[in-house]
Amino acid sequence: MQFEWIHRGIVREVVAAAAIVGVGIGWRVMTGSLEAEAKPAAARPAAEPLDPSTKPVAIVNGVEITAGQLGAECLARHGNAVLESLVNRRIIEQACQQQGITVTAQEVSAEIDAMARRFNVPRDQWIEMIQKERGITPKQYNDDIVWPMLALRQLAREGLEPSADEIQQAYENRFGPAVKARIIVCRTRQDAESVRQQAIQKPEEFGGLARQHSVDVGSASANGWVQPIRLHSGDPQFDRTAFALQEGHISEVVQVADQFIIIRCEGRLPAAGVPLDEVRAHLAEELRERRSRQASSDFFKRLQDQSTVENVMNDPAKAAAHAGVAALVNGKPVTLAAVEEVCLDRYGAEVVEILVTKTLIQQALKKQQQVVAQPDIDAEIARAAVQQGFTKADGSADAAAWLERVTREEKVPLRHYLEDVVWPTVALKKLVGGVPVSQEDLDRAFAATFGSRARCRVIVLDNQRRAQEVWQMARNNPTADHIGQLAETYSVDPTTRSLRGEVPPIQRWGGQPTLEREVFALKPGELSGVVQVADRFMVIFCEGFTEPAKVTFAEVRSELYDDIFEKKQRIEMARHFSHLRESATIDNFIAGTSHSPSGHGRGSATTGPGMPSTTLSRSEAADLAAPRAGSARAVSPGGVVPASHEVPATK
Repeated sequence: MQFEWIHRGIVREVVAAAAIVGVGIGWRVMTGSLEAEAKPAAARPAAEPLDPSTKPVAIVNGVEITAGQLGAECLARHGNAVLESLVNRRIIEQACQQQGITVTAQEVSAEIDAMARRFNVPRDQWIEMIQKERGITPKQYNDDIVWPMLALRQLAREGLEPSADEIQQAYENRFGPAVKARIIVCRTRQDAESVRQQAIQKPEEFGGLARQHSVDVGSASANGWVQPIRLHSGDPQFDRTAFALQEGHISEVVQVADQFIIIRCEGRLPAAGVPLDEVRAHLAEELRERRSRQASSDFFKRLQDQSTVENVMNDPAKAAAHAGVAALVNGKPVTLAAVEEVCLDRYGAEVVEILVTKTLIQQALKKQQQVVAQPDIDAEIARAAVQQGFTKADGSADAAAWLERVTREEKVPLRHYLEDVVWPTVALKKLVGGVPVSQEDLDRAFAATFGSRARCRVIVLDNQRRAQEVWQMARNNPTADHIGQLAETYSVDPTTRSLRGEVPPIQRWGGQPTLEREVFALKPGELSGVVQVADRFMVIFCEGFTEPAKVTFAEVRSELYDDIFEKKQRIEMARHFSHLRESATIDNFIAGTSHSPSGHGRGSATTGPGMPSTTLSRSEAADLAAPRAGSARAVSPGGVVPASHEVPATK
């Protein structure tokens, strides 16, 4: 017999196990830090390199990227994270050796089969789900999640069997009666008592009081409603208070942690009527798993506290004394070779693409005799800082604050941000050069950002015949209310159906020329014909037009120019890089792919026969039309119909 509750959180075990083995190593006794950038070069003696092979892993226009280059780059980028996982495993392995515990590959495979059966999915589908949810390979899943989970489970096997009382409580929580309730959560008892008095005086307004006063957003937005309250689900006093209430009654103020809660009973739910004997085994298994996860986590923390770990890889002095060693775990080495091997296995395909990209851009720079210098890097960082609002009191760029913010939020070391983001941006800007900004560009941007917008109701249909039928009904009574009723009844687009045909005001030059042409040809109160946009048919009713923003062109010309220039340059940079790839010969032996340019694609690395058309795509046109980020003058950007109705701007 399968129960719905067994299937909840299908990757719960994986997440829990990863949390156990992913606990940060206590690097208290080390002079280095895993947060520091890995320095494999310092730890790699010239006489014994980790990977002496010069075998190419990729060839870009005849230029080789070697296995040594790839290994060093993988180690520099991912060595710290990989070393931490290897140290975690080594700590567990040593504990298993001391207690004579062995976890075999067959046991790991059997556990994966058991997990798949538990969630009633085939093994292959389970592995695929893990890859999708966690972004890890099957080997990484075996080595870093399942094996440590089984090992820790055996190491912490004592006291895992649930008692009869625990099974009874789990049964009551899962299948016992429940209280339907609304709650109001306050920060102070005084606030709660005040709100409770209001609720007692007008109990029918409990939902409104929850919306107005409750600090718990989830229940407040639902008029105070919460999931049915079950026994043993949380704070015992809260449970007792809820179950003591009669329908329609309001509780005293209940304190749970630092919150003060008022409960209104809205009814009761009877027990599920499932016999305990029928689900006892499932409940016991779940309790064992829960207790096992907690016991394993506690045991692993104790192992960490008892272990001595030295980070050699990030300490030049230690690296010189321990050649080829990445870390010492209780005096036993984790080698740099092992770290690099895992780095290559997990991240080689990703990193080789980064190296291919860098090589392509370097070749293009050389061909154009361009150089990216440090002042160029500094200028780009300053530009980004100012654009994102990181400025000093005098208005100059606060580059340090910006770099700290972007590296922290993106969780990327500074070096890699500079190499993977800033350097390619500067290089492509040099390769593309300036882009023209015409008066027409400026006029269109001004109209799109500050001009009048059309307020419309739209009915979206999926075939022309139905569109004509609905159009005929609309023509018989072309009023906003009637069009709204028709949209609510016939529109195949969920958004326009739920909003009775209303869409955000439509701007000019917003990247939807067909729609805009029809809309701005209408007068207030006028109905369009049937308008086809991509594979949809629309009936549009114009309700009127918004007032243009009270801004003169001269006031915003400079801002518009900078914005358009940046966006057009970004579009050209993307096109240029696409052209570089399409016109290159690239053999990627890691991915097993090979690409050669087609005959018609050959041309210079800048402009000419090989460059793509300059016709803007739909998304590029919309990008140009959007107001500049951070603009103090731009009005709210207009929305239009759903993205599924987009068409190229040239259509």
